Amino acid sequence: MPVPPLPDLILDPLVRAALLEDLGTSGDLTTRTVIPPGTRARARLTSREAGVVSGMQIARMAFQLVDPALSVTTHCLDGARVRPGEVLMEIEGEAAALLAAERVALNFAGRLSGIATTTAAYVAETQGTAARITCTRKTTPGLRLVEKQAVLHGGGFNHRFSLSDAILVKDNHIAAAGGIAPLLRAIRAQASHMVRVEIEVDSLDQLGEVLEDGGADAVLLDNMSTETLRSAVAMTHGRLRLEASGSMRLDRIAEVAATGVDYISVGALTHSAPTLDLGLDI
Repeated sequence: MPVPPLPDLILDPLVRAALLEDLGTSGDLTTRTVIPPGTRARARLTSREAGVVSGMQIARMAFQLVDPALSVTTHCLDGARVRPGEVLMEIEGEAAALLAAERVALNFAGRLSGIATTTAAYVAETQGTAARITCTRKTTPGLRLVEKQAVLHGGGFNHRFSLSDAILVKDNHIAAAGGIAPLLRAIRAQASHMVRVEIEVDSLDQLGEVLEDGGADAVLLDNMSTETLRSAVAMTHGRLRLEASGSMRLDRIAEVAATGVDYISVGALTHSAPTLDLGLDI
């Protein structure tokens, strides 16, 4: 199913801030020096390697925020798989405007396409299972919304967008609260019935405590071996959603998915994805 685009109104501040950063205090000095005013140009944005595209919506906005008169034709939607040499976008109009927006457009599109491509590789390893690949909050500050959108373009799913989305109890919460039992009592006493609760455990004994209490909707199984994950699935009998997390390398995903966990969260989708090589040529 296609991923709905984000409203331009939400993306506008991100793209505008990037353009202001790149244009500095007086604009594109190089272009003002060497390109005569009124010079027109046509450019193509192409993929130099195979991958999954994300950031086309933002790239278009970058060009048109600099100059609404630029003609931008998008040939490839976000979420599409592309081959090397494939034309993703064509831009035509004032050369100075095109050049002023070039780097911002490429930075966003390359970064987000890299995330989508990395996500797609992880998702491919879950074929034949019900496991879902999800991202984390390990995102570039200020760019979480678009990086998580890129995960969707790669076929993954989103975890929390912020601390206010849900109750996710981690090991430090357990230590500060004095243990799992008092912590779950506090949640029952104070949390809204509309809020979902997930708790992180790092042993089967802790999982047993959560199952005995019954106060959570999901359990995050942190840094467990594949065999321990399998045992956790057997212990739970489908009573709670199970999320595997920690050391989730690409070469391990297939065996983790086969244990029967519901989710596999991978920080590397956003914090370690290589940029997809894209180019813009006049």
